[in-house]
Order: sequence, then C-alpha cells, then structure tokens
Amino acid sequence: MKDLGRVHVESFLEMMSAERGAAVNTLQSYERDLDDLRCFLHGRSIRLTEAASGDLGAYLASLSAQGFKPSSQARRLAAMRQFYKFLYAEGLRTDDPTGILDAPKKGRSLPKTMGVDEVTKLLTQAETEAADPAAGQLHRMRMLALLELLYATGMRVSELVSLPARVLDQEGRFLMIRGKGNKERLVPLSQSAIAALKTYGRMLASENAASKQPQESPWLFPAASKEGYLPRQVFARDLKNLAIRAGLAPSMISPHVMRHAFASHLLANGADLRVVQELLGHQDISTTQIYTHVLEERLQQLVHTHHPLAKQAKKHE
Repeated sequence: MKDLGRVHVESFLEMMSAERGAAVNTLQSYERDLDDLRCFLHGRSIRLTEAASGDLGAYLASLSAQGFKPSSQARRLAAMRQFYKFLYAEGLRTDDPTGILDAPKKGRSLPKTMGVDEVTKLLTQAETEAADPAAGQLHRMRMLALLELLYATGMRVSELVSLPARVLDQEGRFLMIRGKGNKERLVPLSQSAIAALKTYGRMLASENAASKQPQESPWLFPAASKEGYLPRQVFARDLKNLAIRAGLAPSMISPHVMRHAFASHLLANGADLRVVQELLGHQDISTTQIYTHVLEERLQQLVHTHHPLAKQAKKHE
C-alpha cells in the first residue's frame, strides 16, 4: 500500500508545477526536503499529514543539532510552509502547523562584488580578445557578448545562457527575460551590450552558413550539451580564465559576482532599491535589501558633502 504522506507530497509537487510554474530544481528541492521530514516524523511514529507545530519545531531543532546552516534550515521551513498551506487549502487539514514556527536567525553576509575598475578591466580584456581575427574569434566574441549582457542586465546566469536566439531579431534597447517561476521582466540594454550582441549575431550567422547546418539552434549561445545551450559551469570556468588574463583574482569573480556588481553599482549611482528589485527579478524586496550597505554608504557621503553642519565642520578643520 502506498504511503499516504507520499501521495500528498506528489499532489503538492504537481500543483507547484502546474499552477505556480515552479522550476524543476525547485520541485526536486521540495521533494528532498519533504522526504527528509517524512523520515524524521516516521521515526517518531507520526504521519506527515498529521504533524503538529511541536513536531515540526523538533525537526528544525534536529537540523540545528546536526550543524545545518540557518539558511538550510530556512529553506526546509519554506518547503514545510508551502506543503502545509497546500494541505489546508485542499481541506486535508483544518489548520496550518507552520503558522507559529519562527524562521531560524541567520546572519546576512554581504555578497562578494567587484569594483567598477575591476569590471572595466574584465570587459576591456574580453573586448581586446574578441577583436583578434585569429581562429576561435566566435568563441571570444561570445564571451564578450555574455559579459556585456550580464553587466548590463544583472540577469541570473541560468537566464543568460538559456536566452533564445530570437533576441537577435529584437530592435530597441530592451530585453525580455523569462526568470524564476516562468515570470517575464523587461530590462534595458546598454549601447555596448547592443553592439556586442549584434556583432556576435553576425558572426554566429556566418558560422552557421559556412557549416551548412540543416537546422539552426533555437538558442542564442548554442553548445553541444544536453540542453543544447552553453552550460553555466563552462561559462563560469571561461570567466575565471579571462579574469586571470586580465590580471584579476579568479577566486573573486563568477557570474553571480557580476550580478552583484550590477546591483551595487546601480545603487551607488542613485538607483532606487525597488527599481533594482524589479531588474534583478526578486519577488520580495527583502532579498534585494542585502544591498542596503551600498545605500548607507551613499547616504553618509551625501550628508557629509551637502549637510550645512558638515560644511561648517570642514571650515573649522
């Protein structure tokens, strides 16, 4: 006989996929987390569908005792909240046992980022290499296009490498990105990103024509991979190699660090936090608030520069 708890987990995952458009990775994560919770409760002779708040609290405490980071505990709690809300909505429970559970306290570490000078060095190196007409120029031009798009839009690396080839047909300074949960957002492109994209598009078309391929790839950055597009791990590796050639520390540079640089540099130059939230594709403003240290530095600088008392203090120095 099939475990009833497992049946409800499968129904929950089907709902998250069909109604919420949850990504495959998200669904797999939910499944693993809920299976782990089910095993824990089974050891206490409690069914998954009948767990009380105290049982779920004991599970979180066990994770802490095992040395799980607060971020990992928070992810498990998020999966539990979604699952028990589903059971309540479906009439399978009359309450939500996660309602009174507190999220584990976690320190919000500042993300690694790059200064404007470092980004400029990286882009200059990529541009110099892309201009070299020697063999492999398309590969080098692809790297320049990837970097320009990443720094211009701050998109996730998974969104970047899986861009469709049809973006080459778009006119104008905006790009439509399909992000988490299948949600679309519009992001502006810089002039240098547009130029790099056009040059890369021409080179790609020329390469396809020369190879006489029967069918063109639907992806902007095609590759001989299972998905058909450039694997993000390959891009990350090539980016670190480019950083070395640019005289930068490869350990401090990754596609995700470039995304942080995009956000930090926008805020440092006066962008609104809500605008950056929209551009990054963050559903919750609290996720974007990791960058408030940039805002604080800018506000302090504004006060020191423009406040009347600060000006008077400078006169007396």
